[in-house]
Order: sequence, then structure tokens, then C-alpha cells
Amino acid sequence: MHYVGIDLAWGERSPTGLAVLDAGGRLVHLSAESTDESILSALAPYRDGPVLVGIDAPLVVPNATGNRPCEAALNRDFAAFDAGAHPANTGKPEFAGTPRGARLAKALGLDINPASGRARRGIEVYPHPATVVLFGLGRTLKYKQRGGRDLVQLRAALLTLVEHIEALAVADPAMVVTEHAGWRDLATAVRTATRKSQLRVAEDQVDAVLCAYVARFAAALPERTTTYGDLATGYIVTPTLPEGRVPASRAAAVGPAPAPETDAAPQTPGTPAVALPSTDPVQRAVQAYAAQRPELERTTAQYVTLITGLLDDAGINYHAVTGRTKSVASFAGKAARTVDGRPAFSDPLREITDQIGLRIVTYVLSDVQAVVELLADQLVVLGDRDMGLETAQEGRFGYASRHVLVALDDGRSGEPELAHLRDRTASVQVRTVLQHAWAEFEHDIRYKGSIPEKVAPDLDRRFTLAAGLLDLADREFSTIRDRLQASMTDQEPQADETDPRISAQDLAAFLAGRFTDAGWSRTDHYAWVSGLLLELGVTSLLELGELLRPVDSAVISERMGYRYPPGAVRRLDDALLWVFGDQYVQLHGNARRRDALRTRLAKLRD
Repeated sequence: MHYVGIDLAWGERSPTGLAVLDAGGRLVHLSAESTDESILSALAPYRDGPVLVGIDAPLVVPNATGNRPCEAALNRDFAAFDAGAHPANTGKPEFAGTPRGARLAKALGLDINPASGRARRGIEVYPHPATVVLFGLGRTLKYKQRGGRDLVQLRAALLTLVEHIEALAVADPAMVVTEHAGWRDLATAVRTATRKSQLRVAEDQVDAVLCAYVARFAAALPERTTTYGDLATGYIVTPTLPEGRVPASRAAAVGPAPAPETDAAPQTPGTPAVALPSTDPVQRAVQAYAAQRPELERTTAQYVTLITGLLDDAGINYHAVTGRTKSVASFAGKAARTVDGRPAFSDPLREITDQIGLRIVTYVLSDVQAVVELLADQLVVLGDRDMGLETAQEGRFGYASRHVLVALDDGRSGEPELAHLRDRTASVQVRTVLQHAWAEFEHDIRYKGSIPEKVAPDLDRRFTLAAGLLDLADREFSTIRDRLQASMTDQEPQADETDPRISAQDLAAFLAGRFTDAGWSRTDHYAWVSGLLLELGVTSLLELGELLRPVDSAVISERMGYRYPPGAVRRLDDALLWVFGDQYVQLHGNARRRDALRTRLAKLRD
């Protein structure tokens, strides 16, 4: 059995969205087609077996004017939610003869009688009222392009709908879309859209997925499905509006007055105005998470910016800082976990702490510890697990990563630019490049692939061997770096007569000899501080050596009170601040961090 969704375009050449679910509710096809021929070609694999097709287009239109009776009946229930139906009548050219939807249904061999029990059937559906029922909306999401809706509003509304659809992975009946590459690409296209036309392409396919789900819902739960109208006068099938459901107030709405169907002004995405309909606590949590996810994405981006800034300010070398907001499907899977037959989480929204995830990848093991110490100094650490140590204590080689749960401290929580981070924790993974490579490969193969049982022991052995080799390589890289730094301790600055500027490479070697206990900094940071030196008129290592000769690094370290191992560039940065004071703060290259420099300068002057 397959469930097909067709978001049929009103024009013969406009894009039509197609989606197909298998018997278990997994998305197996997603596309946009332009002609009847291409639609039939795309659905050719599903033209023989049992199928229920949900078509978002009128199939039966006998009336010459006005609304069909089914539209009038549906509007009485859903117009207040901005989910009323467009009027269809034979006075409109597209319905003057046989409606396009009916022609396609015939070509696909579908019985369009909503009461039919045949194996191949087609029904008329309408996504907007379905979203109100399925997702507990007080009014429809305003993702359709109408006057007064800008790109930001449309993208946020469509993204919220995407997240709601992903949350159906734990619904009854379930629909799983995130395993399909086409859906993942579609969701990414929505998140990154820079033009309304890009959203329009995605919108058709999102609606098609909804149509397919309504077909699956109607087959699985006929007692919770309403058919407005009949075969003789036209009909629309949709999930039943729960008794007592009331629309959201328009008090918070902005923009032009709405038309009867879907023209209400954009509501704030992610805030359902009525109670969610599900009585299942996991599903309620998933639906609430889907509603909150757009805000969490903004918070994730802020956390990435904050922690990147902390690392840069400390001068700690790192390969990459990335962030991700937990997908709705991933949250749903975790929220549904059980332990000994009982739910693992009594309050998933509060207890699942990796909704915001960050990953910091360093080059060597010592920098992992430096990063953790920096996080402890600048943020509140709520949890710290050394997974590599735990693995080693069990006498094994395998997954190695530092997992740190952080939150803002009281001092930072009052900063306006960090408002989205208040009361939000972030789960931070800190690992080396080699640890990261092993973890990513192992995850893709072991958890995303299908490993035949007969080869599993051999693969386990090989994964263990690879982990042991990478552990050894990590230690060797640390030794290489330490010996390189030790070899530079006696290096004297040498002038370059052909170019008086200080190169990043020469500066790195010089600082390794000057600050022997400091770690290496990022390559681009050496180039950046070299630019500051140029502003100060320091154009050679000889000049820099003379400038730093009277600087007492021990006093600077004591006054700064480092609680983490600062990198070489940070040590030079503080030394220059010590020597030049306010002049250094006012340099053009320091324009974005003057407040932070003034705070540090006050410490040095104490």
C-alpha cells in the first residue's frame, strides 16, 4: 500500500508537488512536476498496486456559481482559523469541463468515490484545515505568498510547517520524512532561501507531503476524519476539528486584513494559540519542540558566535567551531526512549539537554583540556564527561570526546546581545581532529548503515584497531608539537631586509620562543596581531624583541588571573596592552573589542 500526495497546480504548466509514502509512512518519493505527462511518469511505479491518493484540487464540480456545498460546510468550521476553502464552480475556466484532478485520477485508475473500498482510490484533500487539526494551530501558518508578507515572514512560517511535519515521526499514524534525501535538501532550501521564488518551489512539495499524510490519516483513523460533502456535489476529506477548539485571537496580528481562506497576517511562528490536541505526553513534547525550534536555531547561532569569540580572545588554537539544533525527528526519537519499559524522560523538553549542540575540534589533546578550562572560566559548567577516559578505564579503545554542558553565568546573562541564551543550555563536544574523524566514520557506518550480522565481529575489531591507532597518532602529534616548541626557545629574531613586515610564520616561531609555556594559536590570528603591530609601527622581529624585553610576563599572568592556558597570540596581546595602554585600545584593528580591552587594561593597572 502506498499513500500519494498531489498538490495540483491551478495552471496546466505551473509546478505540481508530488509525494509518496510507503505502507509504514516513510517518504519514498518527492518531486515537483509541470505537466500531466510528467506527473503520470513520476507516479508510474505506483500505478498498479493498492494506493490512496490525496489530491489538493477539486475532483467533482457540478455547480455553475458560488461555493460547492462541501466548501460552505468546511468554511463554517475552519474559516475562523483562516483555513476556509476557495470556491470552485463551472463558471471558472479551469472547472468548465472535467476538472484536471479528475482527469489525472482517471489516468491513474483511481476510484474517486470517498466511500469506496477499492484498492486504488483518490480523494480530494485540503492541507490548510489539516494543519490546524494535526498541529494544534490557532490559525494557519502564513507560508503562502500574499501581499504584505515579506521573505523573512514566509520563510519562518514555512520552516515551522517543515518542523511540524518532521514531528509526525511519533504521531499516530506516523510519517517519517527526514530519512529521505530529497526532504532533507528541501528543508535546507527553506532554511537558506534568499528569494520568495525559492520558497514557492519548496511550498508545493511540502503541501504534497501533507496531502499524502492526510490520505494515510484518513485510512488509519476514519473515526477521526470528516468528509464534507459527497460524490454527487463534491467533497473534501480532512482530519476532524476537535470539539471545543477555538481560533487564536487576532490581537497580535499585523498586516492587511485577511481574506476568508488564508490571507490572515503572519502570526509569530512556533507559538500555538490553543492547547495541543494530543493526549500523548511524548507527542505533545515533540509538537512543542517543533514550535520552538526556529527560536532554538537562532540561539544555536548565538552560542557559536559566543564560544568562537571566547576561543579567539583566549588565543587557543582550534580547527573548527560548529553548531546544530537538534532535528525534530532526532528529538522525537530520544523523547520516545524507554528504560525497562518506562519512559526515559518524564519531561523531555527540560530533560533533553542537547537540543543545542556545539562541537569544537582542536588539533592536539592538550588543546582539548585548554578549551574545557576556558569554558569553565567563562561560562557555567553543568556537566563534564570525558568519554575517552571512561572508555580507557574500561580497558577499551573507541569513542573519545569531552562532553560539556554549559550555560551563561550571571555576568553574561545580562548582556542584551545574549538575550536568546538566557535559560538555554548548550551541549558542547570537544575533540581532536582524529577523534572527530573516527567518531563521524563510525557513526555513519555503524548507526546509519546496515551491517550484516556475519561481518559485525570483524568490523568491531577493525573499529577498535583504528581507534587504538588514532589514539597513538594523537599522542605523537602532541609530542611533535612540544618538541617543535622546545626547539624554538633559543631562536633569536632575525630581520628580513627584503620585507620589514613580520610574517605570520616568523611571528609564530618568535612567540614560541618568547612564551614557552603557551600553546600555538590559529594561523590567521598571527596574521591579525601582525597587523596590529604594523599599526604600532613595529615592522620587524628585532623591534618586537626590544619592545618586549622589559615586559614582566609573570606579573601580567598574575594580574590577568588566567584560569586556562592562553595561546601565544593572547599572551602577546596582553603584553602589548601592558606596554601601550589606551593607545593600543584605540587601534583601528581593535575597534570591535575596545570594551573588552578596557576591562583587561583595568586588571593590568590594578
